[in-house]
Amino acid sequence: MAPRPDGRDPPSGGRRRLTRAGPPGPASAPPRPAHRAPPTPSEEAVPVTARKPSRNAPDPAPPTTEAPLSAAPAEHTDAAGPATGTLAPVAAEAPPAESVAAPEPAAAAAPAAAPAKRAKRAAAPPRPRRAGGGQGVRPARALDDGDRHRLLAGEHHAPHDLLGAHQARGGVTFRTLRPYARSVTVLAKGLRAQLHDDGDGFFSGLLPMPAVPEYQLLVAYEDNEIEIQDPYRFLPALGDLDLHLIGEGRHEELWTALGAQPMVHQGVTGTRFTLWAPNARGVRIAGDFNYWDGTGFPMRSLGSTGVWELFLPAVGEGALYKFDVCRPDGSHTLRADPMARHAEVPPSNASVVAAAHHVWQDQEWMAHRGDVPVHEAPLSVYELHLASWRPGLTYRQLAEQLPAYVRDLGFTHVELMPVSEHPFGGSWGYQVTGFYAPTSRMGSPDDFRFLVDALHRAGIGVIVDWVPAHFPRDEWALAEFDGRPLYEHSDPQRAAHPDWGTLEFDFGRTEVRNFLVANATYWCEEFHIDGLRVDAVASMLYLDYSREDGEWSPNEHGGRENLDAVAFLQEMNATVYRRNPGVVTIAEESTAWDGVTRATHHVGPGGFGGLGFGLKWNMGWMHDSLEYVSKEPVHRKYHHNEMTFSMVYAYSENYVLPISHDEVVHGKRSLVSKMPGDWWQQRANHRAYLGFMWAHPGKQLLFMGQEFAQGAEWSEGHGPDWWLLDPSYAAESDHRGVRTLVSDLNTVYGATPALWQRDTVPEGFGWIDGGAAEDNVFAFVRYDADGSPLIAVSHFSPVVRHDYRIGVPDGPEAWVEVLNTDAMRYGGSGVGNEEPLKPEAVGAHGRDTSVTLTLPPLATVWFRPA
Repeated sequence: MAPRPDGRDPPSGGRRRLTRAGPPGPASAPPRPAHRAPPTPSEEAVPVTARKPSRNAPDPAPPTTEAPLSAAPAEHTDAAGPATGTLAPVAAEAPPAESVAAPEPAAAAAPAAAPAKRAKRAAAPPRPRRAGGGQGVRPARALDDGDRHRLLAGEHHAPHDLLGAHQARGGVTFRTLRPYARSVTVLAKGLRAQLHDDGDGFFSGLLPMPAVPEYQLLVAYEDNEIEIQDPYRFLPALGDLDLHLIGEGRHEELWTALGAQPMVHQGVTGTRFTLWAPNARGVRIAGDFNYWDGTGFPMRSLGSTGVWELFLPAVGEGALYKFDVCRPDGSHTLRADPMARHAEVPPSNASVVAAAHHVWQDQEWMAHRGDVPVHEAPLSVYELHLASWRPGLTYRQLAEQLPAYVRDLGFTHVELMPVSEHPFGGSWGYQVTGFYAPTSRMGSPDDFRFLVDALHRAGIGVIVDWVPAHFPRDEWALAEFDGRPLYEHSDPQRAAHPDWGTLEFDFGRTEVRNFLVANATYWCEEFHIDGLRVDAVASMLYLDYSREDGEWSPNEHGGRENLDAVAFLQEMNATVYRRNPGVVTIAEESTAWDGVTRATHHVGPGGFGGLGFGLKWNMGWMHDSLEYVSKEPVHRKYHHNEMTFSMVYAYSENYVLPISHDEVVHGKRSLVSKMPGDWWQQRANHRAYLGFMWAHPGKQLLFMGQEFAQGAEWSEGHGPDWWLLDPSYAAESDHRGVRTLVSDLNTVYGATPALWQRDTVPEGFGWIDGGAAEDNVFAFVRYDADGSPLIAVSHFSPVVRHDYRIGVPDGPEAWVEVLNTDAMRYGGSGVGNEEPLKPEAVGAHGRDTSVTLTLPPLATVWFRPA
C-alpha cells in the first residue's frame, strides 16, 4: 500500500481489502494528493490504500423522490451567466433564506458579463479558490470558520446542516466534502453543473432553482471519475420510537436500531450506520470504501440520546468499517462497532457490514422445544469448544459431522464455549470484543446459523456460553469507547476486574444494561439458540468479589451485594423467558446466593427476588465428588460425606451437574487421569463415576474428550485426542468402551423418566443406604411422576462383593439390571447380575423387602422393575 503523505505507517486497526462483496462505496478516491495538508497531531492516523477507484463505476442507485427540477425555456440564463443545463428561472420573490447563506446579488436583466464581475467581487472564502465553478453556478456563501474547522476535525454534531443541498436565497446551495477530488459536478435531470473548489476538499455552489432536485454527484479524481449519491441529502434513517426506547434503555431489539444495517432508504440502496457515543465531540465512518479516511463522512447526532447516524448509499454487505470517534479532548480513536454483526478474522478487527439470508428449516423443533419445562425434561449436555473440536473445520463442515456424532452419543444438547467474537484464541472466547458477532474464525453469521439449524434438525438443542460480566481492554473495542468510561463503571475500583485484567460492565447504566439484555435476546432470536449459560455470575453479584478490604465500597444498604448486577440479571432473565418460549438460562454461580433459579417476583429470606435463571451449575457437587474419586479406595471411607452432602441442598436450586472444561485444564488433569490406580482401575473409576453422575438428581454436562477417557488435558491448540479411537491404536478398545458407555447412559437416561422428571423435588429421590462408608457404596432410588422407581448402586472399591443386601421399594416382583459400568463391552471385568433379583421379605435399610446382588469392582449398577 502507498505510504501516507505525512510519512506515518497506517495503524494495524483495520485490514485493507482490495475486493469485497457488493458495490463500491460512495467515496472511492485515489491516494492523498500532494496538496493535502497532513492531519493534526490530535488526529489518529488513518491508512489509505494505493488502490484507485475503477473507471467502471456501477450504475447509480435509484434516486430519492424529492421535488423535481422544473424545466425552463432554453433562452433563459441564470444570474451569473449562461447555464450548461436547463435551469428553472429564479422566482421574482425572494425564496427562504438558507441558514448559512447571506443575500446574493439580485438577478437583473443585464449583459452576461456584468453578473460575472459581481460574482468575482463577492466575499472571499477562508481558503483561496483554485478554479471557478461551472457555468450557471454562483459561489455559495462561505462556511463559517468554526463550522469548517469542526467538519475537517471530525467534531461537528450536525454535518447535514452544512453539507448536501439546501434551499437558500437565490436558489439551492450544494456543498460537499470530498477530500482529494479534483472536481465535483451536480447531475440532475437536464442539469450538469460543476461546483466551485473551496479548498480542503470542500466544493460548493448556488444554483438558481426553486427547490432541491433529485440529484447525484459526479466526483472526478486524478485519473477517473465516479457518479455517486450524496449521503447528506437523506433524512435520518432511524425513527423517533427507536431513539425514545434507546434513551430509556428499553429497546429489546437494539440490534435493529444500532450498528450497520443494509437497507433501502428513500428508494436508495445502502447501509445505515448508527452508534451510541454520548461523550463524543464527533463521529465519522472510515472503511475500505473510503480508504479508511473518514474525513468526508461525518455522522450527525440525533437529539440527546447520544446516537450518531449516517446513511451511506451503495455501501453494502462485506464492506469493512470502523468508527472514527473524536474524544472530549479532541483526540481521535478508531473503534470497531460494538453492535457489529460480523467482524474480520482475528487478529484483524474491523467490523463487517452483514445481513441475514439463511432460510431456517427447524420450524418443528422451534414449535415444540418448550412443550415440557426444562427442569422436568431430560437434559444431558455435551460441552465443546467449536474451534478445536475438529481443528480447521468451518461452521458448515462442522454441521456435517457434529450433529451425527452428538446424536450417536445420545446427548440432548450441545453447549458451545463462547462463540462471540474475541481477539485472543487462548481466552477460549471468554474475553469478548464483538458481543453481537459470531466469531469469523469458522465462517460467516449465516454459516453459524446453518450449524444451529443442522443440530436442531438432528434433534439436538444448542446452548451457548454468554459472558456479560466483563470485557477486555483492547484500545479498538469497548474500553473508554468515546474517551470516557462508557460501558465500564466510572469508578475505577468498580470497573477493574481483579482476576482477569478486564473491565466490568456498568450494570447500573440503562443503556449498558439495554446493550446486554438485547444481546441475550439477539442470540435466541437471530440464531435460534435454545439456552444461555451465563459465565462468572458470582463475580457480578458481589462488590467484594476477589477484592480485599479497602478495595470496594458497600451498597446503599451497607451490604456487599451488587444491586445493579442483581437488577440486570433479573431483567435479562425475565426478558429472555418472555420473548423466547422454550429457552433456558443457566447460571455458573459458585456461591450460596439465595434464589438463583427462583422467579424474580418471589422474594426470599434475604429480601431479594429470585434471579430468574432456569438452571444453576452445581459447583459444590462437582468439587466434592471429584475430591472423593481422586482418593485411593482405601482412603475413600474418610471422605464418604463428600459424595452424600450434595443431597442436603439438592432441592435449593434447579441444578446441572457439570464436568466442564474448567476441570480438565491448567494442571487439573483430565477426568480419567484424576482417578487413582493402574490404567484399568482408572478407567473403571471413570465409568463408575459417570454412572453415579447420570443417576444423581440434576441435569448432566460432560466436556468433550471425557466421553472416551482422553488421558491428556484439553488444549485449544489441538483439541481432543481423536487418535485414541483409531482402530490401529492398540488401546483403542479401552477408549471405545468408555464412549459406548456414555452412549448407553444417555439412551437409558432418556428412556427412564425417573432419572429426570422429578430432579427438583424431594419426592424424586430416596436413600437406600447413604452411610456404607466402609464398603464405599452409595445406594439410592429415583422415582418418576407416576412413582415408577429406578435403583442405582455405586461401588467405589476394587473388589467384588457377593450377596450384598439392600432394601428395595415394595411392589415390583423382580428387579433387572439395566446398566452395569463393569460390562465387558465397556472395558470392564464382566461381573454382574444376569438373572432378575427376587425381593425377599427380609428387612434392610428401613424397608420391609430386600434383594441380594453382586457388586462389581469400581462400578455403578442400575436396576429397574422387571
